[in-house]
Amino acid sequence: MTRLTSPLHTQRGTSLLEVLVTIIILAIGLLGLAGLQARLQASEMEAYQRAQALILLNDMASRITANRPNAASYETGSDSPLDGADCPTSTATRQQDDASTWCNALGGAAETMGGGNVGAMVGGRGCVEALPDGSSYLVTVAWQGLSPVSAPAPACGKNLYNGAAGSTCAGDLCRRVLTTIVRIGKLK
Repeated sequence: MTRLTSPLHTQRGTSLLEVLVTIIILAIGLLGLAGLQARLQASEMEAYQRAQALILLNDMASRITANRPNAASYETGSDSPLDGADCPTSTATRQQDDASTWCNALGGAAETMGGGNVGAMVGGRGCVEALPDGSSYLVTVAWQGLSPVSAPAPACGKNLYNGAAGSTCAGDLCRRVLTTIVRIGKLK
């Protein structure tokens, strides 16, 4: 007489193995999702900083255009940018008031948290340079990016955004800049 074996006796532990493989695949997928979330947050911060820089860039360009007769007095040069940390305090002239307001905005004074300014880019700096034609000005906003890219050409803030020794931000690779040209027409 032959004895029949039931399927339950021949496949012991198979379902536990399947559950283990499923858990491993799920864990790898969740780790990948966590890494993606971290990259998304860094990209979101970069986009926020770029948007803030654009607002501040247009702000200073508008201030120079509105004070056209005194446009030359806005010049800071690329070697001495307004850095948001050491802002001018004099507001005797419109240019001085504009420079002070812009400098404070570069430092994030528009939004505060816990007594500190957090409303702008990391390490925001601004420069206004006269161009050789005598009636145009290059307005630049520079800030600290979160990851290295190629170093930008404009000189505003150059060599002020290098990381510590061995950092991936050496050689201005984390410096970001936006520029615009303001042309002052000769009105008669």
